[in-house]
Amino acid sequence: MSRAPGTGGGSEGGGASARGDDREAGRGEGDRGTPEELYARLKAFEGRAGTVGGVGKDLVNEPMIRHWCEAMGDTNPAYAGKDAVAPPTMLQAWTMGGLSGHEGRSHAYDELLRLLDGAGCTSVVATDCEQEYLRPLRPGDEVTFDVVIESVSERKTTGLGTGYFITTRMDVRAAGEPAGTHRFRILKYAPAGRSARRGEAGPAAGAGTTDRSEVGGSGGGGSGGGGSEGSRSEGAEGGKGARGDRGARGDRGPSPVRRPRPVVNRDNAGFWEGVSRHRLLIQRCDGCGTLRFPWLPGCNACGCPDWSTVEACGEGTVHSYVVMHHPPFPAFAEPDRATGRPGPYAVALVELAEGVRMISNVVDVPYDRVRIGMPVRLLFRRMDEELELPVFRAAGERGR
Repeated sequence: MSRAPGTGGGSEGGGASARGDDREAGRGEGDRGTPEELYARLKAFEGRAGTVGGVGKDLVNEPMIRHWCEAMGDTNPAYAGKDAVAPPTMLQAWTMGGLSGHEGRSHAYDELLRLLDGAGCTSVVATDCEQEYLRPLRPGDEVTFDVVIESVSERKTTGLGTGYFITTRMDVRAAGEPAGTHRFRILKYAPAGRSARRGEAGPAAGAGTTDRSEVGGSGGGGSGGGGSEGSRSEGAEGGKGARGDRGARGDRGPSPVRRPRPVVNRDNAGFWEGVSRHRLLIQRCDGCGTLRFPWLPGCNACGCPDWSTVEACGEGTVHSYVVMHHPPFPAFAEPDRATGRPGPYAVALVELAEGVRMISNVVDVPYDRVRIGMPVRLLFRRMDEELELPVFRAAGERGR
């Protein structure tokens, strides 16, 4: 059965009739009308096709499945061997167009983004995605998909700035059968403190508000932060153990750009409560004793919904890492001393002594000195007056 007329997801959105594109092209960038008129024009994009008859660049294949499982540390035997299936969460991976993009993509999504650019919403951040799985994907399957612009929200004010949430939906098929649905949501916004054109999207324009948690810095799993240095630091000398290194605040002044707020929900609230007490808590299944992180409502080993917590000792090693160079995001990186612009920063997958892994930052060490296997120690860093996150510094390093 098909999911809905049209589909959407990721950056594949877009699509409009020729008449709609001509209408948009006929308006100047500064001619956006009142906020109500702008919203009416944005809503007109809902339901337009973004990609029709898209085809995955590769068949579902064992090498990609193996690489994915190695990166994720997933040893489920269902993903290897003669009758292997692909991990369901790889759904979007089979549809990505790479640098060359996909054929069959329409122009409506690009037109929508240009319309928002003209209204002052020049920044963008991905906020969340939702997936539904209808059948397993197996090596040899050819993946096809359609995309639709599903919804454009009313104007919202967040910790990042004021703008609009855009949701696209992608319906994925394999061998002509529905295989899954992927919804992808972004926030297209005018950064806080920047005046939007004609007052269309600026915070002073009387916009409605949403909870800052709509833009998550650390996702629903409570993984402890995706950026690097904060506005102020804790932990010059600090104590050892699960409560991390704590000490006098550093001398760094407040960052001009606030870190996005973590998404806190009923499944991970206990994690963030522990962070507020400088405790890094790991879930332990009451049924089989398996430790898990990020936090989940039930055990992914035995399915038991009951759990307790274990406090991490605070020691770990860098299992893998990336260095973020572009685009610069001041909320996550300290200014480069030479240029004053946001510099590169390291994001690491840290394997804790307890055996689970979490994504966080390696701080107080140059990004180009981070290495796989590097011993690290937990500390809790104050990012601003409201936000504190668990991060890691190289074992033996002292706070600046």
